[in-house]
Amino acid sequence: MLDLGLDKLFIIGGVALVVLGPEKLPRVARTVGTLLGRAQRYVAEVKAEVNRSIELEELKKMKTDVEDAARDVEHSIRREVDSASAAFNEVWREGSTAVDPLPPMYRHPRKNWRLKRGSTPQWFKQKSGVRRNVQSGAARVARFRPR
Repeated sequence: MLDLGLDKLFIIGGVALVVLGPEKLPRVARTVGTLLGRAQRYVAEVKAEVNRSIELEELKKMKTDVEDAARDVEHSIRREVDSASAAFNEVWREGSTAVDPLPPMYRHPRKNWRLKRGSTPQWFKQKSGVRRNVQSGAARVARFRPR
């Protein structure tokens, strides 16, 4: 950057006052101030963009490192699982020749609703209004037929 001290700024200001005159100096100073502000904002944006690109590169490098580590862990786990499954299959093949065939498949016991009805106590049936002595229509006619 430029090394401008306070004495050099006074000299530049005095020369500008003589050259431009007191009428134009405030407008020129405002214009120079806005241009310097724009230049500072531009420099700040460029610095921020450079910092973002550096951080992006670091993140990309970190991402590749993490992916490589995950891949290594996956390969080691896969190798261990494969070796364990091979050992299990070998033991299974050795043991399956000496063992009887598989037991029969499980069958669900079919629940009989009549059996459930029969196990209900008589007092509960009376309380809930279940008809105990149900007859067919023909049996009822035969029972109540006059003789």
